[in-house]
Amino acid sequence: MVVPLTAAHADEVLAIYQAGIDEGDATFETTAPTWAEFDAAKLPEHRFAAVDETGRVLGWVAATAVSDRCVYAGVVEHSVYVHPDARGRGVASALLKALVDSTEAAGIWTIQSGIFPENAASLAVHERAGFRVIGRRERIGRHHGRWRDTVLVERRSSTVA
Repeated sequence: MVVPLTAAHADEVLAIYQAGIDEGDATFETTAPTWAEFDAAKLPEHRFAAVDETGRVLGWVAATAVSDRCVYAGVVEHSVYVHPDARGRGVASALLKALVDSTEAAGIWTIQSGIFPENAASLAVHERAGFRVIGRRERIGRHHGRWRDTVLVERRSSTVA
């Protein structure tokens, strides 16, 4: 079940974030933020947690504004993370659907993300969710002492005009 992500989910969300960080192909970040930092950065109306029947968090998705310039008001960048034990069960797909539904209802026309090319599972789930590859940003940042590329993906709304 997908529910709004709140402070009640903080510890599990940050632990899942750190697990993704530790695996090495999810983000340039090296440590998860504090809840206060996470909460301040993510748009409250566009963040969700997938939970099991006991309320345990299986994964999360959240979006941030890409710019405060009015021309980009309908563009967000997102992250989606799934607990290692919950992968392959449709959690990321359910989270991305909730994000798409919320952003389209809010008039957002583009959801984007940068994904490491080595993260084949993330690229595949995004493609299934209607994202397309825009291009590869070569040597965009250093991660653990080496240059890394990212694949820029985006999903354009078919309903927001």
